[in-house]
Amino acid sequence: MTAPPAQGGATVHDVARAAGVSAMTVSRVINGRAGVSAATRGKVDAAIAALQYQPNLAARAARTGTLRVGLLYSNPSAAFLSELLVGAMDQCSQSGGQLMLERCDDLPSQRAAIGKLVAAGADGILVPPPLCDSAAALRQLHGMGVPAVAVATARPLAGVAAVRIDDYQGALALTRHLLGLGHRDIAFIKGDPKHTPAQLRWRAFEDGMRAAGLKVPAGRIAQGYFTYRSGLAAARQLLAAPSRPSAIFASNDDMAAAALAVAHGMQLHVPEDLTVCGFDDTPVATTVWPELTTIHQPIAAMARAAVTLLLEEIRRRRAGEAALAAHQLLAFTLVERASSAPPDPRRGQRA
Repeated sequence: MTAPPAQGGATVHDVARAAGVSAMTVSRVINGRAGVSAATRGKVDAAIAALQYQPNLAARAARTGTLRVGLLYSNPSAAFLSELLVGAMDQCSQSGGQLMLERCDDLPSQRAAIGKLVAAGADGILVPPPLCDSAAALRQLHGMGVPAVAVATARPLAGVAAVRIDDYQGALALTRHLLGLGHRDIAFIKGDPKHTPAQLRWRAFEDGMRAAGLKVPAGRIAQGYFTYRSGLAAARQLLAAPSRPSAIFASNDDMAAAALAVAHGMQLHVPEDLTVCGFDDTPVATTVWPELTTIHQPIAAMARAAVTLLLEEIRRRRAGEAALAAHQLLAFTLVERASSAPPDPRRGQRA
């Protein structure tokens, strides 16, 4: 990587040389425009950091006006929200945008929050879960002529831009991982049924078990709502059975962390007595003990991609161009950590 220039600040051309791309490509990355691959964007971001390049945001704002990005949030998982905000703030900072937040809960508060953001001058709005699945919220934005990007919805609506992973394939991969370890008696903690990712994760688990010739008894299923507290209740229900499962697959990391807490309270050893897995790979996955095997959902990267899509949508509308309503699919990763292992043949004796 080229060293920072000795005199004066680095320029766009310095960044371009260091990254091995054109100045136009650097400009597209800085301005959050689409049409740049993730690998190229990563090279440009690395060059910007190494050269300590500072875009002239004031000059850009004078040319295009500061773009205000609204973000509606109502997610019960603080860890998910934290990752989302980091990614959104980072991309807004690089793109010269201003991030505006508004919390909401039920339908009336959703409508009020959207109204507040629009009244405050939001040019477009990010809609993360669970609101990304709210047809009412998306209809309201469409009716107001405000561009929106749904983040982490499992079933993007036609005509609405979206960024997501394949929740079904992610949950299927983790189910197959547990089966590959030798588990056959696997319990499942569902997520909030109103959320499309929860529906697909459950369906994938059920399909994976069926493909292995296994049925999932009703006693091995517990309803959660993506919160830690709901995970406690679900895990207590599953582990109170006379014959415990050898593994628990929770629909997100918060509920998986709760299952670990219940297991510890029952003097169960994880993973010797019980394997516990989650989904999302939020920071809680590596702050609990043992660390969670989970599916990594690149939440911060999804937020950055969503901001980029939204800014492009806003610029297209300002230029009188047709909206794209692009759907962007990011890759997930199965991350194996210490909370999963083959079932211990001595498990019944230990119990």
